[in-house]
Amino acid sequence: MELSPEENAFVDRMGLVMERFGGARTMGRIYGALLICDPPSPSLTELASALQVSKASISTVTRQMVEAGLIERVPAANRQHRYRVMPGGWSQVLRIQFSGLRMVLDTLDQGLAMRASADRDQRQRLEETRDFFAFVDADASHMLRRYAEYKKTK
Repeated sequence: MELSPEENAFVDRMGLVMERFGGARTMGRIYGALLICDPPSPSLTELASALQVSKASISTVTRQMVEAGLIERVPAANRQHRYRVMPGGWSQVLRIQFSGLRMVLDTLDQGLAMRASADRDQRQRLEETRDFFAFVDADASHMLRRYAEYKKTK
């Protein structure tokens, strides 16, 4: 697997995109490479060579990506691990992220209970923050359902 200069630029930009979302740059670079590679299921060795990253680092990051549901390991005739992009991976990542909203809301409820008799400004800040996260929590599953319906029409 060899990347052209144009493909390498894309892969590097995907690294920056992933970094922007709080992930590791290497994770984004691997994901970018998997989006455009041919054949679509490179081995760890091929990824490490193409991205000029150690095989150990590729192994660690691909394991995290598999656990997150972004990529999957592909059965191979030899003992080499091969990977490909997981269909619906980003929806799964968002489901996991959205599941953390309950903890945010519980924490903000605790803050509101603690400041039940606080001055108006303190309560207003807490209420505004809680309202935002309550809205996101209520809309999250609706958005994922709408996306699933959208995908059916494509």
